Amino acid sequence: MEITPQIQEQLNQLNDKFEGINQNTSTHLEGLLWAKPITYWDYIQTDALLNIQTQRTTLPDEMVFIMYHQVNELLFKMILWEMGQLCHTEKPSTVFFTEKLGRISRYFDMLTTSFDIMKDGMEPEQYLKFRNTLTPASGFQSAQYRLIEFSSTDLINLIDLRFRATIDRNTPYEHAFEHLYWQAAGKDYHTGKKSYLLLEFEKRYKKQFLEYMEEYNTINLLRKFKQLPEADQKNPELVAAMRHYDRTVNITWVMGHFNAAKKYIESVPGNHEATGGSDWKKYMLPKYQKRIFFPELWSEEELEHWGE
Repeated sequence: MEITPQIQEQLNQLNDKFEGINQNTSTHLEGLLWAKPITYWDYIQTDALLNIQTQRTTLPDEMVFIMYHQVNELLFKMILWEMGQLCHTEKPSTVFFTEKLGRISRYFDMLTTSFDIMKDGMEPEQYLKFRNTLTPASGFQSAQYRLIEFSSTDLINLIDLRFRATIDRNTPYEHAFEHLYWQAAGKDYHTGKKSYLLLEFEKRYKKQFLEYMEEYNTINLLRKFKQLPEADQKNPELVAAMRHYDRTVNITWVMGHFNAAKKYIESVPGNHEATGGSDWKKYMLPKYQKRIFFPELWSEEELEHWGE
């Protein structure tokens, strides 16, 4: 084989790489002789991916339910991957910020449009049977979704409306955690008693949440946006992208989830509770909690009528 200038340059780059980490280039090159060429199924780990759908009932549509939510969690991971890069860039350029925000928004657009699969992809009779087997598990317990919220905005914007006036940036994280809006789905505020749903969720993730809250307190999307040059913060296209993300996550996505849940939960008469036993309407409907990531980018009228 002829050692062309291009191949020689690649060998030089490899040598520089391995010398930089105190490794023997020749050893690594010899290792390539015995390395097995990679296949699609090995790289993607297809077999592992397709063998983690475990039904708890014999009802066929439960498989749709499981796979749909696993796809959601994969998309959440993609969103967090992009957010992590943006938020941990010390001084992101406006171009970089806009590109990452565009990716994040497109993933959420996918999630929003996918609710048709959830809403029309299962027989209500089957869902109402297998959902009892899932109790008290709930989509409320998606830890990645909570991390997305912490990555998006200041904590004050995630605090239950009833308590925002008593909390500021100097409030201890533990205290703020106890007053996050989604605590209302699992806590009786008259007695202070937490549901089993919430207790198990906190047992599994509270430590991670508190660490994440502190880590992203000064580097979340809203903070990074405010680091951009003032002129760029007023750029119509960027502002439109920020508003689109805010509306998509906190209204469109939520209402898509709400309407899908409503179709199944209210398909029969009687008491309509979510699988975790939460007051799902007050927890989910945006007009109650007014979850808004970037309130400065909305008019007073838009804020007042949020989610209506």
